Amino acid sequence: MSTTTHERIIRPARNILGTLRLPGDKSISHRYAMLGAFAEGTSRFSNFSTGADCASTLSCMQALGARVRNLEDGRIEIDGVGGRVTPANLPLDCGNSGSTMRMISGLLAPQQGSFTLIGDASLTSRPMDRIRKPLAEMGAHLTLTDGHAPITIEGAPLHPIDFTTPVPSAQVKTCILLAGLQTTGATTIHEALRTRDHSELALRAFGASLARSIDSINITGPQTLHAIDASVPGDISSAAFFLCAASLFPNSGLILDGIGLNPTRAALLDVLTTLGARIAVLQIEESHAELVGTVQITTDPEGLRSTEISGALAAQLIDELPVLAAIGPYTSGGIRIRDARELRVKESDRIALVARNLRAMGAEVEEFEDGLDVPGGQQLHGAVIDSGGDHRIAMAFSIAALRAEGETLIQGAESAAISFPEFFDLLDLVAER
Repeated sequence: MSTTTHERIIRPARNILGTLRLPGDKSISHRYAMLGAFAEGTSRFSNFSTGADCASTLSCMQALGARVRNLEDGRIEIDGVGGRVTPANLPLDCGNSGSTMRMISGLLAPQQGSFTLIGDASLTSRPMDRIRKPLAEMGAHLTLTDGHAPITIEGAPLHPIDFTTPVPSAQVKTCILLAGLQTTGATTIHEALRTRDHSELALRAFGASLARSIDSINITGPQTLHAIDASVPGDISSAAFFLCAASLFPNSGLILDGIGLNPTRAALLDVLTTLGARIAVLQIEESHAELVGTVQITTDPEGLRSTEISGALAAQLIDELPVLAAIGPYTSGGIRIRDARELRVKESDRIALVARNLRAMGAEVEEFEDGLDVPGGQQLHGAVIDSGGDHRIAMAFSIAALRAEGETLIQGAESAAISFPEFFDLLDLVAER
């Protein structure tokens, strides 16, 4: 692979072989950073995410009074504010991170003071009314700009609510939980489709008490959080790119050490198994209620088959859908994705970008409002890929390019640093040419 600041040339590979240990899970790192900064005492985290999004969370929490230090051994140390933030003089810049903006809004709404949240052009285009509605029901004072950031929060005491999330969203759920943590009384959140539960597990790790039923979570406040020491599991959404890469080659052999295997996130392994990949979990352990294991993947010599992803599965795999769609042409029967309208309001319109870039590589693909049909049995050719400044699109089509005929140019490749700065270097390590 050759490189410039903004472009990468991806050449075809013959195989994917090797062993990798990936940076810490982005979702867990966000939550550990926010809760550690809000808690009493000093927390220490190893294998914290190296992505720019999680750096945005750390920066915002520093601006609110927490102290963050990078230790010589690579760990991050955070002195918490003990449940009382200091209002920042300047707007809190969330960068490209929707997780930061949506979750921190719940943390700040019950606090004393005035807060303004801003972000880059991509984040400013994403919908924020979904957090305003439940927080307003709790009595919070939020002002949006045409339903988007900038967000102004005038902190005030809140009251508990019983709320049903209209769209499956772990970020919205977390926003409400963080507000409920500081609110006198019991706040209940109902989910029609269960979303990733990193927030519930992290809150318990920091000493909070909450109750979970099949379709609801209940938190009674106010509660105090206490510092922890923790190692962040490897990010399974980052692992998805390498697992999909390995699945494209009949003689592949890839081992990923220390990967997070949270049941609300590990559905990717089931989908790849359905497609024909051979996956083994070689060992598994628990860290602060998060499952961590070593995953080995090889591929059936007959290649990948077909699958449909819809309903609850689409919600669970929302971050992994772009790369699964990108390898769809190489399957025998194709990949069908439905109930994934949320992809249209991520860092980009991911449905539209996946369709456009697959067509640029010579594939037939049918686009729907809530998904895609990607027929199998197609051979892709190298092309110029428009990432739209979206990290997951840039990485997804780097994987598709490994089996294409000819070179592929990824425009906006630097966007990978949003979640996974090491991506291209690690891909070089395991891609045999």
